[in-house]
Amino acid sequence: MAAAGQTCRRTLHSSDRLTIVRRGTILKHVLNNVVDPELDLDRVFRALADPGRRSMLERLSQGPASVSELGKPLSMSLAAVLQHVQILETSGLVQSRKLGRTRTCSLNAESLRSAERWISERRTFVEQRLDRLGEYLADTADQPGGGHTGPAAPHTPARNQEEDS
Repeated sequence: MAAAGQTCRRTLHSSDRLTIVRRGTILKHVLNNVVDPELDLDRVFRALADPGRRSMLERLSQGPASVSELGKPLSMSLAAVLQHVQILETSGLVQSRKLGRTRTCSLNAESLRSAERWISERRTFVEQRLDRLGEYLADTADQPGGGHTGPAAPHTPARNQEEDS
């Protein structure tokens, strides 16, 4: 029997180094803490989707700030600001530490760099495709007929000189 004030846990499996109290506890822990670059990127973009959180990041780009300082320019309660800060922390964009009653936040630029790299890779791909399209259009423009094979441009009637006077 458990002593008063103590909870009794039923152990499913135990060894010298591992005790599983509930089935799925380890799996849940592993799944929640897996480092997946795609998942991290999703969290970063989800955090950046809110204008209030982007405003907080703008402020933090100037240096560390308390949660109350981050909330001053925003029209929301301190509890709401704290929820936004927690989302920013979960995404890895912000780190915070609590000293006494004050929670001070600072920007984690590395998470922003990962999003920047992802966007840059996509930009490079699109720019390469546009360059190839430009080259193709330049090559076909030199051919007879100007290489234009699409529908004819709409005809605008010639302006009558009488209308100009």
